[in-house]
Amino acid sequence: MPRLAAEGKGPKMFHDPTFWVAVAFVIFIALVSKPIGKLATKALDERADKIRADMDEAERLREEAQDLLASYQRKQRDAANEADEIVRHAKAEAERISREGRERLQASLERREKMATDRIALAEHQAVERVRAHAIDIAVEATRGVLAAGLAETKANALVDAAITELPVKLH
Repeated sequence: MPRLAAEGKGPKMFHDPTFWVAVAFVIFIALVSKPIGKLATKALDERADKIRADMDEAERLREEAQDLLASYQRKQRDAANEADEIVRHAKAEAERISREGRERLQASLERREKMATDRIALAEHQAVERVRAHAIDIAVEATRGVLAAGLAETKANALVDAAITELPVKLH
């Protein structure tokens, strides 16, 4: 058989240039497909890594947004609680101030009433003293008039003594 191949006898396809182009093309595809496959795989891996990184970043941002939302909700609750506390404190303070104002007003009214009562009592006492003084003046004048009219001295003394003893009874 080796002799047939040397003489040009053998399968015809080995002598056909189309066969050798096909073999060369298959070898070329086999040699080129491995690096191109690696490049395609690498490009797909890089794209998958980028997508994975984007998804991780999106997840991190979502978690950060949830934490921020929770923080703002806590702050809002705290602010609402603080506002409620301020309102309660203001109401208690207003009630305390109102109570103290009523107590001070009551004490002031009681002081003024006492002062008015004391003034009235003083005015009554002064009026009584003036009436007594006037009554004494009238009694003294009457006594002078009687004495001047010539009563007997003993009788005049008896009248003055009687007027003096009757004076407190007539004043009240």
